Amino acid sequence: QVQLLESGGGLVQAGGSLRLSCAASGSTFSSYSMGWFRQAPGKEREFVAGIIWTGGSTYYPDSVKGRFTISRDNAKNTVYLQMNSLKPEDTAVYYCAATTNTNYRRIYYKDFYIYWGQGTQVTVSS
Repeated sequence: QVQLLESGGGLVQAGGSLRLSCAASGSTFSSYSMGWFRQAPGKEREFVAGIIWTGGSTYYPDSVKGRFTISRDNAKNTVYLQMNSLKPEDTAVYYCAATTNTNYRRIYYKDFYIYWGQGTQVTVSS
């Protein structure tokens, strides 16, 4: 099965930036669409960003649009989430996800994805 490993989380002040990475192994990374989700304690896991396998389209919810950028480097089997202008409400465990699903209308939803990483903690102080 595909293995996903997130890294880059940490503690940052409000207004600061972090860059998360998700390294994939066990399959052909370039053929997978990728997503980032986050989950705060007591909250549902929510969609943060998505990128289709070609890299030609990206998707964001309004809560992060203009602040977060998803990108991928297929040569490194890695997807990134650049997070700028961070807010305390961005505090959560961030999860990487992968899928071969091509029904891109569903990219915002958890059931679009097949594989999940273990998560990396992001804490934004006020």
